[in-house]
Amino acid sequence: MNKQINKRVAGSAQIKLILEDGTELPGKSFGAGRSVSGEVVFNTAMTGYPESLTDPSYKGQILVLTYPLIGNYGAPGEETENNLLKFYESSSIHISGLVVSDYSFEYSHWNAEESLGTWLKKHSVPGIYGIDTRALTKRLREQGTMLGKIIYESTDVDLYDPYLENLVAQVSTDKKITYGSGKYKILLVDCGVKFNIIRSLLERDTTVIRVPWDHHFHQEEYDGLFISNGPGDPKQCSVTIRNLGKAFRNNTPIFGICLGNQLMALASGADTYKLKYGHRSHNQPVLKIGTNRAFITSQNHGFAVDNSTLNEEWDPLFININDQTNEGMIHKTKPFFSTQFHPEASGGPTDTAFLFDEFINKIKASGR
Repeated sequence: MNKQINKRVAGSAQIKLILEDGTELPGKSFGAGRSVSGEVVFNTAMTGYPESLTDPSYKGQILVLTYPLIGNYGAPGEETENNLLKFYESSSIHISGLVVSDYSFEYSHWNAEESLGTWLKKHSVPGIYGIDTRALTKRLREQGTMLGKIIYESTDVDLYDPYLENLVAQVSTDKKITYGSGKYKILLVDCGVKFNIIRSLLERDTTVIRVPWDHHFHQEEYDGLFISNGPGDPKQCSVTIRNLGKAFRNNTPIFGICLGNQLMALASGADTYKLKYGHRSHNQPVLKIGTNRAFITSQNHGFAVDNSTLNEEWDPLFININDQTNEGMIHKTKPFFSTQFHPEASGGPTDTAFLFDEFINKIKASGR
């Protein structure tokens, strides 16, 4: 099986990817010279690797990019807007390691300031190329996501299971931060928020107050409550789940995305489960329940809501056309709704960005 997956490259003995099933895949290094371990997952998106690598939802994971050529547009600069990095989804790279097929040492893009390899080294993240990532992805689809490690210069590390830790606590802000000065006050519970969520809210006449994942937000005054995306097992966030249960007693509009969808489900009494290999791409089709409307969405999650456990107060809102898994839910009487996919997707698609408008419309309808 190793011969089927591995693409032999000259001088490949210095770095290798090892899966927990014993598969060893030698390659070449283009990032930081260090060994790491984590969960090995794949992303099928054709573009947007700067955004993906800085997505906090990838915390603790070794990311395999299936698109064959990576690095051709380098890494953007650190220009800011609204006190947020303009071309990234957070302030740092969150993946543990990067696996690609072919790495482009030559890069060209209007906002590129350095190569992907240089950027990875600055953040101490190893990269390995010369791996047949499509065959590797096939293995992960058949066997499910596996733990793995990137070994550099024979410096071994133990396998690390990120789900044994509360990853949300590691990526959330540790203080209250305010953005903008718009009419509608949005309290954003940061479980690993992507910057484009904040940008999307600010574009809609809002003031965004970003608070830690375990903040007791039921004590705050706000016009709308937003629960962000984030990494890991949602059941690790017991404090957030309890706080959401208190928020459900009121009628203030609530919108949750990705992990936010799962946390709202758990707070309502429903259950979540781990997917075999997760949904991580820019081309996941979803159907709005009760209609013939389908949307192409960007997704990054390894857990899903069990539709069969939703109580009589909630309905599924969207469903994944590929595997029929939950893609969101909506309260039957109160202004609460959520999506498993990313309406704010950067770099795209933006088919469902209108859901931010629906959130603001619910705030307006509530008389805020």
